[in-house]
Amino acid sequence: MKRQIINIDQEKCNGCGLCIPDCPEGALQLIDGKARLVSDLFCDGLGACISTCPQDAIHIEEREAEPYDERKVMENIVKQGAMVIRAHLEHLDGHNETKLLNEALNFLKEKNIAVPEFGKKKAAPQPLHVHAHGGGCPGAAAMSINRGPVQADDLRQAGPVASQLRQWPVQLKLLNPAAQYFDNAHLLLAADCVPFAYGDFHNRFLKDKIVIMFCPKLDPYIEEYVEKMTAILSTHEIQSITVLHMEVPCCGGVNMILKKAMERAGKNIFVKDYTISIKGEII
Repeated sequence: MKRQIINIDQEKCNGCGLCIPDCPEGALQLIDGKARLVSDLFCDGLGACISTCPQDAIHIEEREAEPYDERKVMENIVKQGAMVIRAHLEHLDGHNETKLLNEALNFLKEKNIAVPEFGKKKAAPQPLHVHAHGGGCPGAAAMSINRGPVQADDLRQAGPVASQLRQWPVQLKLLNPAAQYFDNAHLLLAADCVPFAYGDFHNRFLKDKIVIMFCPKLDPYIEEYVEKMTAILSTHEIQSITVLHMEVPCCGGVNMILKKAMERAGKNIFVKDYTISIKGEII
């Protein structure tokens, strides 16, 4: 059948991977250093991936393609958790794809999977409240987190928390890959939002580590980041790497940057990977 579907200009694509998290349907993968459309069945042709491509390499075209299959998409979606389910439902809702949205909701009902709050179809208010934002990455959703009142006694008992920071700067954009503090280091790669979401960041994760921070969604330096990480891994003996990223799909770029750097550096270093929820819990 002839329908709208994405087309990736392989000449323009630089393999940054920023489009991958914005396709929770699973239609895109990085193959041989380029973003590829791996299945017509999974591409709905609505173009959620287009706005995150810094190279303007993704466009919508009309061509012969296999029909989009919402049930097959949902089989992939549910494996990725509630935040990705919500992103997909809001994506369909924001584009007024009522038929596909109903198929998705019916699939969740059949599998006894809770329907997360989204768009126009809001559930009863919960402590973690997500407001409609018209589709796209769930990391852009406005949220209010009700933690309840903090008791004065709790604050007095806690006391000041000592910083565990061992180096400066911390942002990958500013770091010198030749810095001596990388020698025999235990690295901590953290997305920018993690220290704000996870209350015990310093004692639980930062202690005795060299931290590298960046935002895989908003920073426009992805290829530079891969090159810097490659230089760090190639120049220094690294003991271990801990990765911290948020549960939102667009935060998966932290792992992508590390993976590409490890491949280029020819290193196989032990990695601990932690996902932090927006509520501040380790998933």
